[in-house]
Amino acid sequence: MSTNIFKMDFDVELLQKMINTVVADAVDKAIERHAFKNSLPPVLTKAQLMDLFDIKGTKATELLNRKDFPVIRDFGRPRVPTNSLMIWIDEHTDWVRENAGEKSRLKKGVA
Repeated sequence: MSTNIFKMDFDVELLQKMINTVVADAVDKAIERHAFKNSLPPVLTKAQLMDLFDIKGTKATELLNRKDFPVIRDFGRPRVPTNSLMIWIDEHTDWVRENAGEKSRLKKGVA
């Protein structure tokens, strides 16, 4: 009986450099996202939403009327909670749908 044994050699230093690079990139992106989120008000007006997305009023109205879009209507005019908007964006990104599937959802609060 012969057994095939695979042997792999790793360059530990190279592997550690690769891990460090990936982690550093992830941290940089998280910092950028955090800084961007903190530069926005906690609740957006329609005009701010239009400016943020670089869209016109018709498209903004369409978004605000979607059932799955995060909107608060208790202030007289529709307002969009910034944190919920960031989660909505992550959940509706094409990459997530294509690679994680419709049933897979990002953790709430991670945006």
